[in-house]
Amino acid sequence: VKAAFNKYTPDVVINAAAYTAVDKAEEEQDTAYAVNRDGPEILAAACSITDIPFLHISTDFVFDGNKKEPYSEKDKCNPLSIYGKSKWEGEKALIAKCTKHIILRTAWVFGGDQNFVKTMRRLAETRDVLSVVNDQRGGPTAALDIAASLIRIAKAVVSSNFSDWGIYHYCGNPSVSWYEFACEILKNKPSVTVKPIPTSSYPTPAMRPANSVLACEKIRTVFGISQPDWTAALSQ
Repeated sequence: VKAAFNKYTPDVVINAAAYTAVDKAEEEQDTAYAVNRDGPEILAAACSITDIPFLHISTDFVFDGNKKEPYSEKDKCNPLSIYGKSKWEGEKALIAKCTKHIILRTAWVFGGDQNFVKTMRRLAETRDVLSVVNDQRGGPTAALDIAASLIRIAKAVVSSNFSDWGIYHYCGNPSVSWYEFACEILKNKPSVTVKPIPTSSYPTPAMRPANSVLACEKIRTVFGISQPDWTAALSQ
């Protein structure tokens, strides 16, 4: 990290790296904490030394999902999984190291090689019926929309008079269940039936929050960034 800072002399750092294998993290705890806690702490310390802003991506998994309304930045964290705990520890570690920080919590990210959208489409090629959880809700968020927002935030925070550091929430709209998301993904595949099931019928090593919907008023007020329509990104 020190060598990279010396070579590139950045104006701002965006940390998009994370250990995101939620279920595998229950077994590979040391690796999860190394990437999700220690990595951000090291980057934040380097940013502090050079007095530059640090932008970091976090997750809805810092919450337990028991709240009925969307989660705000002020809500108490209570992660259910090693992944969630390691990401929360990363938040706390970087806050302690770097005053000039923006933590962008997002949820249900799709884009890239491995994500829910591609999984559903792949399974639909070989199956007539897909069972999908219907009692977990969130706001699907396109990776490209996250990237565009981070660039916009980066341009704002490099200004000498910026002072609104802290945590921000950002996710797609409208909120849906995984089942509803799958139905939209496969709406052009009438030969495939999507069947709603409860979480209890699909046990996983790591517990997931039942409510992952994030309140996004703060990011709109400070940066002028509105919640994106995930259906538009899905069609792309």
